Amino acid sequence: MMVAALFFYLFSAIAVASAVMVISARNPVHSVLFLILCFFNAAGLFVLLGAEFLAMILVVVYVGAVAVLFLFVVMMLDVDFVELRQGMLNYLPVGGVIGLIVLVELALAVGGWVISPASLQQRAAPLPEGVTNTEALGKVLYTDFLFYFQAAGLVLLVAMVGAIVLTLRHKPGVKRQDISVQVARTPATAIEVVKVKPGQGI
Repeated sequence: MMVAALFFYLFSAIAVASAVMVISARNPVHSVLFLILCFFNAAGLFVLLGAEFLAMILVVVYVGAVAVLFLFVVMMLDVDFVELRQGMLNYLPVGGVIGLIVLVELALAVGGWVISPASLQQRAAPLPEGVTNTEALGKVLYTDFLFYFQAAGLVLLVAMVGAIVLTLRHKPGVKRQDISVQVARTPATAIEVVKVKPGQGI
């Protein structure tokens, strides 16, 4: 029990410190690396809780795919963050108001949070007898929290579409496909007959 508590405080401290470094690091590549470190420590906390499947998913999906994708995108885009920071003070009042609202909401949520006695009784044996971790997680997600699970998927879909729309830039001078123009082409517009005199080039 002492060893588990020691590892819990170790993983928690490193996860919190790396999460702070994610938002405070000046270099975006360093931020992504700290994010990967935070994911690994969160996976360690899941292992301590007995949720090995969630720990594996966190490492395989988030560290192996999402975080590495973030790292590649940040390194390939080569964004000029100095230019992005210009004019940031103009949005500071609006950002401060939104941050204050979020802080009040978090305070209300934490203040009204009550741990049910049933959850305290189940913390020693979170899984029923004869049920694996993956099966128990699937039963909870697709029975008790099916609506919330589907709503979270829709929110992520909207966020993905919004990110694509916001970052899509049409560069001038790039030829793009126009289906209606291609379908409306006739031999008169598609073929150009050039008469070449003998002994001369085109």
